Amino acid sequence: MFDVIVAGGGPTGLMLAAELRLHDVRVLVLEKRDEPTNESRGQGLHARSVEMMDQRGMLDRFLAVSEKFQVGGLFGGIMKPWPERLDTAHPYGVAAPQPVTERLLNERALELGTEIRRGHEVVGLRQDEDGVTVELADGTELRSRYLVGCDGGRSAVRKLIGVDFPGEPATVETLLGDMEVTADPDTIAAAVEEVRKTQLRFGVTPGENGVCRIVVPADGVAEDRAAPTLDEFRQQLRAFAGTDFGVHSPRWLSRFGDATRQAERYRVGRVFLAGDAAHIHPPTGGQGLNLGIQDAFNLGWKLAAEVAGWAPEGLLETYEAERHPAGRRVVENTRAQMTLLGTDAGATALRELFSKLMDFEEVNRYVTGMITAVDVRYDLGEGHELLGLRMRDVALKRGRLYELMRGGRGLLLDQTGRLSVEGWADRVDHVVDVSEELDVPAVLLRPDGHVVWVGEDQQELHGRLGEWFGAATAG
Repeated sequence: MFDVIVAGGGPTGLMLAAELRLHDVRVLVLEKRDEPTNESRGQGLHARSVEMMDQRGMLDRFLAVSEKFQVGGLFGGIMKPWPERLDTAHPYGVAAPQPVTERLLNERALELGTEIRRGHEVVGLRQDEDGVTVELADGTELRSRYLVGCDGGRSAVRKLIGVDFPGEPATVETLLGDMEVTADPDTIAAAVEEVRKTQLRFGVTPGENGVCRIVVPADGVAEDRAAPTLDEFRQQLRAFAGTDFGVHSPRWLSRFGDATRQAERYRVGRVFLAGDAAHIHPPTGGQGLNLGIQDAFNLGWKLAAEVAGWAPEGLLETYEAERHPAGRRVVENTRAQMTLLGTDAGATALRELFSKLMDFEEVNRYVTGMITAVDVRYDLGEGHELLGLRMRDVALKRGRLYELMRGGRGLLLDQTGRLSVEGWADRVDHVVDVSEELDVPAVLLRPDGHVVWVGEDQQELHGRLGEWFGAATAG
């Protein structure tokens, strides 16, 4: 019997597995694909996801094979300079195609002892007070204490637990793919510049080995959602650019719409939903892959605490309470972005107005913080302005804060030297150090880096330790 079965071996499922394995949870990842994806749907990690990789010691792996980028705003096709004073020590994204992200997370999960089985599709489940029985397509049954559906927008797990997926259907569709071209770069650049004066859902981006990323509006919305053909790309490229650029030798072809949906619930009993299984939206702003990774980062330590037996009452309920609003915000901002990407006179006027607004530093910082998720604040009640926010990486006298978070434990950063985590030392690290960047006596961080207490009173600290890390251990 496993502690947790994760249905879906994409970035969300692999991130979750790695987080669970930090706490010795017995994890099995079931992925219906026989091989890793070669589709580069997700194009990189935003600043908050970059922070997460640094917190777990993964960032150097990404930087070794990817480039940093800085694009402020990145909202509805409106590009602005990176804003000043964004609250992060990592003011950049990492341009990592999804296959690269998936490969690095897969390596990490395996290093930590995750069992991954490919070619295994979940087709049924039933749960009771003690666990979940998972049925596979070949008739095999597996047993675990918990199941997490990270199996995409058409999630079988979501359907099997009867969770509604309300939202708005697609009204427009876009073709997306990687393929080679015969046209010269100057011709392509001139055509793209001309088309994008009126159609921002169009682009030809050069990649490695002569392969280009092609994005072009589709001719209507396909009812069967089948992958497009190369001829469809040629037809639509001619319709918008007057040439198909000699596209050939496709690596992969896909389509996406502007549908937005969100699961009504993220949990039913012992079954959870994360990533695209919990929310779908257009890829505007490049938030989808990041949102799923961030779901996993929130859920992993909480589920591990429940498995280990020290989770305080109600801890698992905070997953939906915190991540459902975060998902809803992305669903809503992508709807807004699709309006800005429209071609009618109203959308054009709105885009011009919004572009002018984003010239204001405060507006640009707000939008960039929203897209990169560095401004996510969980509702933890009244208190200090840091409460509920994640703590950015700060320099200490003896290193950096994020270097101390590799093990996925709670952390008390104590600048007074007078506090104690006695009774919780098996779950919370006590670091006595000072930072010129931090003007509070002490902060208590959850394993995901969010602040749950600020102060210097030991009794108050005991209350917060019990609230988030369970009962104290005698002795």
